[in-house]
Amino acid sequence: MGERFFHKLALVESDDIGEGTRIWAFTHVMKGAKIGKYCNIGEHCYIESGVIIGDYCTVKNGICLWDGIVLEDYVFLGPCAVFTNDKYPRSRNKDWELRKTLIKRNATVGAGAIILCGIEIGTYSLVGAGAVVTKSVPDFAVVVGNPARVVGYSCTCGKVILRMSEKGKFKNAKVICPKCSSEFLYKNGSFLPISSISTEHRK
Repeated sequence: MGERFFHKLALVESDDIGEGTRIWAFTHVMKGAKIGKYCNIGEHCYIESGVIIGDYCTVKNGICLWDGIVLEDYVFLGPCAVFTNDKYPRSRNKDWELRKTLIKRNATVGAGAIILCGIEIGTYSLVGAGAVVTKSVPDFAVVVGNPARVVGYSCTCGKVILRMSEKGKFKNAKVICPKCSSEFLYKNGSFLPISSISTEHRK
């Protein structure tokens, strides 16, 4: 069983933190936050009550996570990525609406990216550094820019294997990752791993 590590300069008020998780200096984890096992939480982070972080996640330095934000397992958040939970904030507003954000399993959010609230970041997707994400990101998609747009799709290993400029020649065709040989199908605007393609998708 892996021992947890909390730096002596971290303020950890939550009791719901999994084995093997490491929390570094000047990070504040509030009571009511949940962090899974074998996570790495960098320096100068703030994790509010109501945040849920799955297992094996990496939260790099300078990130604030607010109530309503959920990270599934194996999520990577690059340094200084920005999250919100209120679409129309005011300093004092009793009627504000909390909008939840879900970062799905194995997703990567690049350094300095801004993730607006009320959306989902798809499994194995890649959000480029500095992107401003205003709407949900499909599974495996690579998004960049302001506002963020889909420029391609990535393999589970992280390599970009389909660029939107090439999508015509891959329509309804198998796409093979040159790095790890995983196989995908681009069909009807979706990028699907071969192993999960149902009979319906094959029609």
